[in-house]
Amino acid sequence: MSAEATRVSRGWLDLRERADAAARSRELVGHLRHALPVGRPLLIHDLACGSGAMGRWLAPQLPGPQRWVLHDRDVDLLAIAETDVPDGAAVTVETRASDITLLDSADLEGATLVTASALLDLLTGDELERLIHLCVQVGCPALLTLTVTGRVTLAPPDELDSSVAAAFDAHQRRRTPRGRLLGPDAVEAAAEGFRRLGADAIVRPSPWQLGADEAGLAAEWLAGWVGAACEQDPGLRDAAGLYRGRRLREAAAGRLAVSVGHADLLVLP
Repeated sequence: MSAEATRVSRGWLDLRERADAAARSRELVGHLRHALPVGRPLLIHDLACGSGAMGRWLAPQLPGPQRWVLHDRDVDLLAIAETDVPDGAAVTVETRASDITLLDSADLEGATLVTASALLDLLTGDELERLIHLCVQVGCPALLTLTVTGRVTLAPPDELDSSVAAAFDAHQRRRTPRGRLLGPDAVEAAAEGFRRLGADAIVRPSPWQLGADEAGLAAEWLAGWVGAACEQDPGLRDAAGLYRGRRLREAAAGRLAVSVGHADLLVLP
C-alpha cells in the first residue's frame, strides 16, 4: 500500500488463505459472472494482491481466458504471486510494484474487473474516496472482499472478550500519518460512496469460522487481536496476558471457536 504501511508476512497470508477462501461470498461471484463481458478475454486488476490468493480463489470460477495484473508494494510477495499462479492454462499473470493509493485510470485501462481482498479497512476516508472514483471512472465491476466489520464472537465466552474487542476496533480506527483508518466502518462507507455515484453495491457477510481445524490460524489471529488491543489501551495489558494465555490454550486444544466478521462488496457500474 503506502510507504508507512505495515508489511504483511508470507506466513500470515499462507495461514489465512484457506479460511479466506471458505469465507468469501460465492453468491457474489454468481452475480459477477452475469455482469462480465462475453466472448472476449478478461483483464483483471487485483489491488494490494499480497501473494496472489485472490486470483487463486477467483480465477477458476470465472470464464477464460484471463489476464491478471497484480499490484502490490511488496516485491517479495509479488515474486510469490508471479510463480504461484491460478490453475488453468487460460490464465496469465503480470505483476506491478504499485502504491495502490496512487493509481489512476491509465493504470487500469481496459479493465473488465477490479478486485481486492482485506484492503478497505486499511484505508483512510480520503483513500477510499479516491478508490471509489477510480473504479467508477474505469467503469467495470469491482469485487472487494474480506473487509473487517468489528463483529467477533468467541466460544466459550470470557468476561474480557468485550473489552478486548472494543480496544481492537478503536485500534482499527486509529489515526496514522495518512489520516484516520476506516477499520470496521469501511464496508458501509464504501457501499454508500459507490451508490452516491450511481453504481449498484451489493454487500454480503463473509465471516471467518475458526474451529479445531483452524486452530493455528485462530491462535495467530488471537495473538494479533489481543496485541493490537493492548497497544490501543495499555490498561488492558496486565489482565490481557492471562486472558491471552487462557485463549491460546483453548485454541491449541481445539476447544476455541471464533467467528471473525468480514463483509464482501460487489460493485456493478
